[in-house]
Amino acid sequence: MTVLVQQNEMHYSAQLIIAALNEAPGIGLTIAEMRDILGEIPVLVVDGRSKDRTVEIAKNLGAKVIYQDGIGKGDAIAKALENTISNSNYIILTDADYTYPAQYVPAMIKILEENPLVGMVCGNRLNGAVDKKALHNVFHIGNKLLALTHKMLNGVQLQDPLTGLRVIRTEILQGWLMKSKGFDIEVELNNLVRQRGFRTREIPISYRARLGEKKLKVSHGITILKRMLLETVLQN
Repeated sequence: MTVLVQQNEMHYSAQLIIAALNEAPGIGLTIAEMRDILGEIPVLVVDGRSKDRTVEIAKNLGAKVIYQDGIGKGDAIAKALENTISNSNYIILTDADYTYPAQYVPAMIKILEENPLVGMVCGNRLNGAVDKKALHNVFHIGNKLLALTHKMLNGVQLQDPLTGLRVIRTEILQGWLMKSKGFDIEVELNNLVRQRGFRTREIPISYRARLGEKKLKVSHGITILKRMLLETVLQN
């Protein structure tokens, strides 16, 4: 059942999706904080066959847990979209490692409520207040370079195109035949929003050091770059 969320006199229905793999240190705090901010929002956790207490913690907090068939973040999001509530207005995506503060989500939803031409709102980590303990120099520089490449190849003008905190209109995701299996999912999603005639907005956010083992590696940047090149070919 979709829960109607009330924040600052706004009324909307939303669902939270979290892809997780061995995220026991952060998953509980992530879900609890989102619910503290948004109320009893439905939470869908897509688990990649974790070997720790991720699933147990998520279920204890009332989240629905399903298991992905393959591997990778993109594969998990695809599985989630097969199980989302179709009549919700918005889908909220966040990471399971407690890096993204939930406090920004109401403002992100407010932008969508007030601007029908905006289809997605993203949290921008690279806004001049980067915590070097949370986003090390190599990843900060890598994100900047990928943002420039994304703009040049795909026409997507975002400062932080790979952010994991997003709120998207559910209608945009309907019928999406996703191609990305891994961390390149954000690139494909950025292009999807533009292709479906909507704009993307960014708001500055803070970003915390993750809890648990870091999954994203420098090598994943190659996969992300390949996705940008593939999207360029598909656009032409």
